[in-house]
Amino acid sequence: MSDTQRLIDELYAAAGQQCVTAPDVAHVEIHGNEILGVHAVEGLAVDARPEGDVLDVTMRIADNAWIVQPIRVCFGMLGQQGRQEINMHVVVGSNARAAVLAACTFPNARGIEHVMKADITIRRGAHYAYYERHVHGGEGGVEVVPRTEVVLEEEASFQTDFEVIRGRAGKIDLEYDARCMKNSVVTMTARISGRDDDAIKVHEKAHLEGEYARGALTTNVAVIGRAQADIRNTLIASAPYARGHVDCKEIIRDRAVARAVPIVEVRDPRAHVTHEAALGSVDSKQLQTLMARGLSEEAATELIIEGMLQPAG
Repeated sequence: MSDTQRLIDELYAAAGQQCVTAPDVAHVEIHGNEILGVHAVEGLAVDARPEGDVLDVTMRIADNAWIVQPIRVCFGMLGQQGRQEINMHVVVGSNARAAVLAACTFPNARGIEHVMKADITIRRGAHYAYYERHVHGGEGGVEVVPRTEVVLEEEASFQTDFEVIRGRAGKIDLEYDARCMKNSVVTMTARISGRDDDAIKVHEKAHLEGEYARGALTTNVAVIGRAQADIRNTLIASAPYARGHVDCKEIIRDRAVARAVPIVEVRDPRAHVTHEAALGSVDSKQLQTLMARGLSEEAATELIIEGMLQPAG
């Protein structure tokens, strides 16, 4: 086994996954600012190259292509210190369909910065999904700074799901900005738990610019100890019959601080946008029910938080 393949295997293992080498599964692996592996399939073109200290990655999905198997992407650093910076460009052709499973793994982080700048264009009638799963170390020594701009053409759809599945959140500063044309649909979800001195910022924004465009922004966060969360989600409806909803739930314990600012703006009387925000401790009725079944208050609280952070369905 080559040193490169060994490193790829270690990255996936740190994320609790295995490297898939099947010919019909596209994949990209990046460690730090080094490109370890790229494999494309029919209908998908991938170009990855270093530009100084930044990696530039472009994915293009052909018109009418259906990438049946999810595209596997693994970004990460196995060391304790360093910086990873990636510029990502994605173009999804008309009526194409594709999904990306992204594993972002920094299991030993004590001073790591992960910076991602992405632009995504989804052509007419196409569907693109991006599922981002993070594995961090137990020290909270990682700073994650993703910036993503998305354009959805008519009848396109985009779904993104961000989650820290293991380790402390560290410092997360997540921003998404989507522009949605006629009959397009955008769904953004973030589920994050922070503890100790973790700091979580989420700002998701969707502009419903076309008739019948729809959007849903959902953020579920739990903060414990001295952790802080600042959630600012914005939904702007400027077209007839646009529909949208902003939903934010935050659970706090100890001396943690949570802020939520749902911003909804309607610029056409035929559009309709709603919002809901709930901040505070765990639901007392749920807590009492679990404690009545023999769980300690601590265990019951953890179970409620875990349930809130689980994917729907």
